[in-house]
Amino acid sequence: MTDLKDRGDDMASDKEYLEYIMDQLPDGVSYRPMMGEYVIYYRDKVAGGIYDDRFLVKPVAAAQGLMPQAHSEIPYDGAKPMLLVDNVEDREFLRELMEAMYDQLPATKKRKK
Repeated sequence: MTDLKDRGDDMASDKEYLEYIMDQLPDGVSYRPMMGEYVIYYRDKVAGGIYDDRFLVKPVAAAQGLMPQAHSEIPYDGAKPMLLVDNVEDREFLRELMEAMYDQLPATKKRKK
């Protein structure tokens, strides 16, 4: 059995990939690190994330409509499938995608303290 510490960084997303995606995304997008990966927020709602150097978004109807050929992928073991965004070079498309998804994204749950 492999110790998790011995696996290296090959299971986590690269910070350079995150920075590239963040540069492509519109204003109002932020991220939060989570166990070597990154949760992507659009105007304080979870829109997707960076998982194993893949930009994945929640499979809301607007995202499915804008990306009808998108592959459904599992971001990590036990997670619900998300849609792979493969057109990450097109800033205008990404702005349109985030805007279209926003109203269909669930409100962020408040953490209990």
